Amino acid sequence: MKRNLGLLVILMVFLTACGSRRHIVTNSNAANAAAAANAMSNLKNRSLYRFITDWTGVRYRLGGLDKNGIDCSGFAFLLEKEIYGIQLPRRSRDQAQIVRNKDLGQLKEGDLIFFSFGGNEVDHVGIYLNDDYFVHASTTRGVVVDNITLPAYQKAFVKAGPVK
Repeated sequence: MKRNLGLLVILMVFLTACGSRRHIVTNSNAANAAAAANAMSNLKNRSLYRFITDWTGVRYRLGGLDKNGIDCSGFAFLLEKEIYGIQLPRRSRDQAQIVRNKDLGQLKEGDLIFFSFGGNEVDHVGIYLNDDYFVHASTTRGVVVDNITLPAYQKAFVKAGPVK
């Protein structure tokens, strides 16, 4: 009995610690999934479509740069290099420094979108697709396509635009 109680306490501490992590959003409802698929099908650049499809679902790993795990800035770094021939800095806050700022309504396919979930500094980056959708490496869901109009993203939005 004591052993089971001890395991229960450890499990509760673990679950509580995980619960304190900020979960950004889930794209679980069918309408959002269909809209994300539609955004993907409307991409003008077929190489971009193949790149995203190839990386979708790869898990998040801080500092990662391969299919074993990738972080948001690494994903943007690889995508911009392979698809657009643009050499970005490796960190998201450094990437944000070389972007010409645009309003969200003016974004074009391939523009970068920056967020701050942990304070004032940029700490997350994604790549704009179309129709308010962007692709990024989520800390909880890996490489996914999400809607920029979701409240969590609107609240954390810092800047967006093309590389200068």
